[in-house]
Amino acid sequence: MSHEDSATGQFTPVAAGKRLPSRLQVRLSHWGERAGLYLVIVVLAFFFALPFIWMASSSLKDDPQTYHVPPIWIPNPLRWANYPEVLTSLPFGHYFLNTMTVALPTMAGVLVSSALAAYGFSRIRWRGRDALFFICLATMMLPFQVRMIPLFITFRQLGWINTFLPLIVPPLFGDAYFIFMLRQFFMTIPSELSDAAKVDGCSELGIFTGIILPLSKPALAVVALFQFMWAWNDYLEPLIYLNDETMFTIALGLQLLRASTQAVSRLVWPYLMAASTATLLPILIIFFFTQRTFVEGISVTGIKG
Repeated sequence: MSHEDSATGQFTPVAAGKRLPSRLQVRLSHWGERAGLYLVIVVLAFFFALPFIWMASSSLKDDPQTYHVPPIWIPNPLRWANYPEVLTSLPFGHYFLNTMTVALPTMAGVLVSSALAAYGFSRIRWRGRDALFFICLATMMLPFQVRMIPLFITFRQLGWINTFLPLIVPPLFGDAYFIFMLRQFFMTIPSELSDAAKVDGCSELGIFTGIILPLSKPALAVVALFQFMWAWNDYLEPLIYLNDETMFTIALGLQLLRASTQAVSRLVWPYLMAASTATLLPILIIFFFTQRTFVEGISVTGIKG
């Protein structure tokens, strides 16, 4: 008895009494493997989402439910008044506008500057390119805590303290991590496209804007989302450079809520959870509408050295 090997097209003998698995058995085995994989993914996703679920649940509780042992996951009754009460206790609307004032310009500036630098490192040959790229990557090894005091002294001498300039201007000159990401993506684009455009008389800037950027939307979306998230959640830099409460960002507003005795009579965790949930919603909404492009950009960046 023999059967045909699907890979080689040859017939190989089968031992007597040994039966080949039926098509139904193969499908059931395949479905079982996929079901097991999805089950593992769901379990891991649940554990990753557990802190957010707890935060959203606590934002709808009152004080007795917050400190109840064992913990209450589904509040009863739901106290929706926590949201308007906490968002009006401090000018969170103003903090939101301040954060957008910082996040949007830095996002646009990082996109333009990092993309230009990445194009020069990946598509144009010039002397010292690899050495300068190595130096660019080496700057990522310097943590912000090392640069914090020199930057503060520099910005104080420029008269930028208590303004948004220290938060907006530096990202306009690019970011080493984003330059690396975009360089890796640009190197995956076939060079024949650029060569054909050069034959037609297209300049480097024309190739960059007309060919490279349209093909790099997934990678650019990743850079934009990452920069927006970092600017939105940044706490340390606004804490260092901003002194006036009217210029506070969302992160400083949350800390002010936690430490303030005027906004609430005492430390009320449902209020803090409600404010945190409200400030997290813009990030979740942006990710929900851009998740396909974001995941595609993550999967295709960095696959070529």
